[in-house]
Amino acid sequence: MTVKIALIRGDGIGHDVINAALEVMEKALSHVGQPMPILDEIHAGAGYYAAEGIDIERDGEVRAGQADAIFLGAIGLPSIRHKDGTEISPHLRLRDRYGLYAGVRPVKAYPNAPQRLAAPDAQKIDLVLIRESTEGLFYSAAVHGRSKFEGDQAVEETLRITRGTTEKLHRFAFRLAEKRKARGHKGTVTCVDKANVFSALAFFRKIFDEVKSEFPDTETGYQYVDAMALELIRQPWNFDVMVTENMFGDILSDLAAGLVGGMGMASCGEIGDTIGLFQPAHGSAPDIMGQDKANPLATILSAALMLDYLADQTGIAAYADAGQIIETAVDQGFAANQLRPMEFGGDMGTKAMTETVLSFCTSNPKS
Repeated sequence: MTVKIALIRGDGIGHDVINAALEVMEKALSHVGQPMPILDEIHAGAGYYAAEGIDIERDGEVRAGQADAIFLGAIGLPSIRHKDGTEISPHLRLRDRYGLYAGVRPVKAYPNAPQRLAAPDAQKIDLVLIRESTEGLFYSAAVHGRSKFEGDQAVEETLRITRGTTEKLHRFAFRLAEKRKARGHKGTVTCVDKANVFSALAFFRKIFDEVKSEFPDTETGYQYVDAMALELIRQPWNFDVMVTENMFGDILSDLAAGLVGGMGMASCGEIGDTIGLFQPAHGSAPDIMGQDKANPLATILSAALMLDYLADQTGIAAYADAGQIIETAVDQGFAANQLRPMEFGGDMGTKAMTETVLSFCTSNPKS
């Protein structure tokens, strides 16, 4: 079957890291006998806005939804903003338009990568944060035009939680936990909220309790978001799958990425009922664009997430095998101390990192 990916390079190092990821993805697919998907490149971002006056091609949002997946480099430039001071964010509209409710943020410690916690157990960090990506406080993100202004005196923004989206989100988290348990992980799910203060988040927890009855074999837990921030420093290795509101997930995922090296390791998938968007969670870093300094691993690992997603969507198991080849290559590269990104104070730029990952891509992901 023909598989199509909507490709948005975006701004800054988005161009550098997307090119790296496409190289790695093509090699991994070649090992499993699959051709590269068709790429439909869509221009979008702050640079495009500065040049054309719009933040995405006029038919770009429609074309993105016609693909099997969306692959995004990075969007935003600090020097280019709307009049109200907010950044250019067409990708937030894509989340909203296509209902990309499940934001998947893996957090894994790799050997020889910086570990910010001194405890020996920090080497065992391997968790996934599931961030709802269409509602919560981001429901009122500036790009949606939902804020209520009281002249120049106040702004009111809504935190929205709906049953339909939250049920799907929690089921996604539980199914992911089952999948991870089958692969040797804990397979637990922790609900992260602020149910003691906000009615909307008490509702979020209530729905979690309803959905967990559908998964009686899955161990569950609860954390208030402030306590969760503490526990991510004290004992992050005790958690597996965590599910939370949009803004909470935005903050906690950056904190968690810091535990395993930095944002250059932060891969991301945003998955809905009909399509998924995959991107590194880091920014566009325009100050190092084109200088062979960017760490491409977050984007390369996002490509692996995308391949795993395509396997589920198409029924072609070879896509998942290709994704596993990429993940194993990164693991082995770090274990051999042959991945040393400049982000961590190492001596390897984007090209050298990419070549090293390519060298570890083999037809047998367990070799």
